[in-house]
Amino acid sequence: MTLHFNITPLKTRCRYLRNHLPRAKVLLWLHLSKRQMLGYKFRRQYSVDQYVIDFYCPELKLAIEVDGDSHFSPLARIYDSQRQHHIESFGIRFLRILNEDVYFNMDAVLDEIEETIRGLEMRK
Repeated sequence: MTLHFNITPLKTRCRYLRNHLPRAKVLLWLHLSKRQMLGYKFRRQYSVDQYVIDFYCPELKLAIEVDGDSHFSPLARIYDSQRQHHIESFGIRFLRILNEDVYFNMDAVLDEIEETIRGLEMRK
């Protein structure tokens, strides 16, 4: 199974994405980094198979995606759905958050992440 996680061919791309995060992802990362979210370690721009996840907590198998305007076109929705389905096939739970919510409702975003984590903890 580890052959599908953080694979070498995507490391350069992941590093580039980490160094060029959009503003919404930077703002959310300020709350997820350094085990600030209930003590869990999150990673930025982590690859699963051929896809890169915005934020990933390996311990919980939780992926967090921050979606901006580019995700709302019909083709993007189809791509995102197929991508999410493939990633979920590895037992990973997905949480999607909108850029706008990060900008204007961060408390609700953090509450939703915390609630999701608590739900996953109960399943352990």
